[in-house]
Amino acid sequence: MTASSPGWRPLKRPSQSDVNNPTLTASPFMWLARIHATSSVGDGLITAALAGSVFFNISPDAARARVAAALIVTVAPFAVITPLIGPAIDRAKGGRRSMMVAANLGRAVVALLLISHIKTLLLFPEALAMLVLKSGASIATRAVVPKMVDSDRQLVEANSKLALLSAIGNIAGVAVGGISNFIIGPGFVASLAMLAFAAAGVMCFRLPRVAIATEPATEQERAELSSIGIALAGSAMGVMRGIVGFLSFLLAFELRGGKKGLDLRAEGSAAGAAAAMARKANIIGNPGAPKWHFGAVLIVAGVGGLVGSRLAPVLRTRWLEERILQGTLVLVMVAALVASWSNGLGGTLIVTLAIGTGAAAGKLAFDSLVQRDAPDANWGRSFARFEMRFQFGWVIGALVPTVLHFPERLGFVVIAIAAASATATYFVGLRSESGVSLLHRVRLMARPGRDNHVPVASTDDPTLVAPVEPSSSDATTVGVTDATAVAPVPEPTPRRGPRRPPRRARRAAPLPDDQLELFE
Repeated sequence: MTASSPGWRPLKRPSQSDVNNPTLTASPFMWLARIHATSSVGDGLITAALAGSVFFNISPDAARARVAAALIVTVAPFAVITPLIGPAIDRAKGGRRSMMVAANLGRAVVALLLISHIKTLLLFPEALAMLVLKSGASIATRAVVPKMVDSDRQLVEANSKLALLSAIGNIAGVAVGGISNFIIGPGFVASLAMLAFAAAGVMCFRLPRVAIATEPATEQERAELSSIGIALAGSAMGVMRGIVGFLSFLLAFELRGGKKGLDLRAEGSAAGAAAAMARKANIIGNPGAPKWHFGAVLIVAGVGGLVGSRLAPVLRTRWLEERILQGTLVLVMVAALVASWSNGLGGTLIVTLAIGTGAAAGKLAFDSLVQRDAPDANWGRSFARFEMRFQFGWVIGALVPTVLHFPERLGFVVIAIAAASATATYFVGLRSESGVSLLHRVRLMARPGRDNHVPVASTDDPTLVAPVEPSSSDATTVGVTDATAVAPVPEPTPRRGPRRPPRRARRAAPLPDDQLELFE
């Protein structure tokens, strides 16, 4: 074929107009979505690598002590450091982007160290560093999302897409990591996580350098963010994140096993074991669940996040955000009660699926509620602060089953009580002092024109005639008989237009003259 043959065109270098064409280049949000998905895969890989770590080889008491110490140290960044440096990072141009770069590349370095330390006690400080960096990346991501979109509607869709990508990435990371851990080993899984975090850190440089908040928060912004609706929703979401942390470490210690059994390697131990069995003593101990139980729980948790991310946008078209948050708490409460009555892996998977779904759907509902009730607030700064509080709640929830030993079924009862308390508090808090529901006010604000009250005329209405006080000199000329006479208040505009004729009448209606001429 030649160059003049039809259907063939020689390749050419793209012009500058093609390079700058927005349809051919990735938008800032697309890069953010790629970064979020890649780092979520890395998180799933790290979780799978920990299944083959020293955490399952040391004694339960030693593991609890080290994990508790790590969680207590984790509180420091959220309680002290972040409130101090957060405003400065928001004001700096590219501050949150730099935070994302540092968090992802830092996790890559920690994953590199985990390759050789995953079977040693150095795992615990390195896992602590991984947890702190993950929280920092989550806070920074929440802050930059509003700057990566062009409108409020796109912001709602962006949060939903990021939650969906996070669930898919976690499932993929856990699946690949679990298979690799079984075939090769946890060190190889940690190396895969290192590559994922390094790729996410490099892609962060493609994000624009923007300042999240150049000005401090105004009084109006503080008033909107401290309103009763946002305060109640934030408390409910904080309880939900605390439940997530509680369940994570409850299952981590419960599935790993508790007391060791009797050592039968010494001489005469067989006779002692027989005597112990005759007294109905436990010589087997609690060796823990099979490793595949961990994989099943992690995959079901990811599926729950995927379901919640897909379900929340559908629910928002029918329910208010407050109802969605209440529904997620009720779902967790019912699932925890059902799991407390069941025995075995089935109940564990039920409550894991419910909590994963509720946490994902509740997060999207809370974001939408903040955008609705705080339209004048800086959403990037607000989302970062709320995420910091939610991370703090997660750590507090994780500390409880670490410090106190809970059997699995008792832990489910504790989850049900916490969810029920949060639901009752949220429901009662939505009632104002006058007995008028806050949700009723929100409905009236969201659907103007459907209320039935008659508007009261204001004294500043220019259509009204002010009272005339005649003087003695011009009373006869003006002819005013009543000094207090005012113009009548105009009738309110009807809410609907004239009723449309029935369909049969519309069909039989004659055509206008100008349309009849077309058929002549």
